[in-house]
Amino acid sequence: MVTVIKTGHSIHRILNYNENKVKEGVAVFMGAGNYPIDDANLAIDMKLNRMLKQTALNENVTRNSVHISLNFDPSETSLSKEKLMAIAHTYMEKIGFGQQPYLIYQHHDAGHPHLHIVSIKVREDGSRIDTQNIGQNQSEIARKEIEISFGLVPAERHKRKQDYELKPVAAIKVLYGRTPTKRAITNVLVVVLNQYKYTSLPELNAVLQQYNILADRGSENSRVFVNKGLLYRILDQNGNKVGVPIKASDFYSKPTLKFLEEKFIQNEQRRKPHKLRVKNTVDLLLLGNKPVRLPELLERLEKEGIKAVLRQNADGLVFGITYVDHRTKCVFNGSALGKQYSAKAIQERCESESAGLNKTTLNTKNSGEGQRQWDSQDSILKETSTVLPISDLGKVFDHLLQPEQASDYLPKQLKGKRKKKKRKGQSDNQ
Repeated sequence: MVTVIKTGHSIHRILNYNENKVKEGVAVFMGAGNYPIDDANLAIDMKLNRMLKQTALNENVTRNSVHISLNFDPSETSLSKEKLMAIAHTYMEKIGFGQQPYLIYQHHDAGHPHLHIVSIKVREDGSRIDTQNIGQNQSEIARKEIEISFGLVPAERHKRKQDYELKPVAAIKVLYGRTPTKRAITNVLVVVLNQYKYTSLPELNAVLQQYNILADRGSENSRVFVNKGLLYRILDQNGNKVGVPIKASDFYSKPTLKFLEEKFIQNEQRRKPHKLRVKNTVDLLLLGNKPVRLPELLERLEKEGIKAVLRQNADGLVFGITYVDHRTKCVFNGSALGKQYSAKAIQERCESESAGLNKTTLNTKNSGEGQRQWDSQDSILKETSTVLPISDLGKVFDHLLQPEQASDYLPKQLKGKRKKKKRKGQSDNQ
């Protein structure tokens, strides 16, 4: 079992998120804890008012809502309602929310069984429940004990947690007309916005467009652009906008332009350690004894987990390139890596590869020694690229590009005699 705990400012928003899932037919209300009315008779306003009245006892608690998800292994689809409710009640008791009002929903819109629990941080006496490090402390202890008590599949703490973070379904390509638009876009946004490291809207769109989604600010004269708004749209297979756009503020996670701009700043530092991998991969794929054309380079990059997205104008002219590294979840515009990785430079490197190779070969043929050196280097490159994986070759390549240390050694015979300095007060006659 994997647990995820998030706090928020709005109980309305969390409750509406789960209730809307019920209306869409992809979730069911399972039951409640510490409500004075039977679960079957609980209306939406009753669910909400119970929590609002209690949070009003302490207005200093601004992040007063709690949204928890309990995620089970895909093999545990046969868990009964009674067992799921028992797990939820036990978990809330163990993390210190056993006396709080809470609502339990089961969602059916993912590849694994999972529950969502809505609660509040203000107690009946108005005191605040401290949730600092609750995920690492109380929740982690409760999870392990529940896995043993209920015979659940143990969670791989670090490996699976990202896969379960309040993610309704896997990020698959959205096809307009086949999936409810808002839900389909949400599924992709939850994955991309939280896991990928992008520093601009074009970089983000380089990822989103692979799932037929676009974050659109509109034209510069539009109301959306002037008011710093943001729309999310679905694209068809040809990249054309289809359907009705949805405002960013209409989504539960509020992925507005202001939200993204904060992400841009955070991601600038987070992606730095992974920049060298993309640069080395490009350089190594262009290094060899055979010319590499642009389509071939893009195909080879994709095999290494890097999607190079070309930006073209109406005439098909390439004016930009963005590298999406799916392994490190980092996105780089070509210019962010350096001039030699921009769209223009990459095209020139691909086109000049063949000419440069022929010229080098021709010059070395003029001397037997030069030809032997070329053949030796060529065989080393072949052997290295065959034995080492691309990640190891990157280290070799970085080492080869390091400037050599110039030697300061000079034979004694070639050194001139050092002229003795005259001491102060001495003359040539002394």
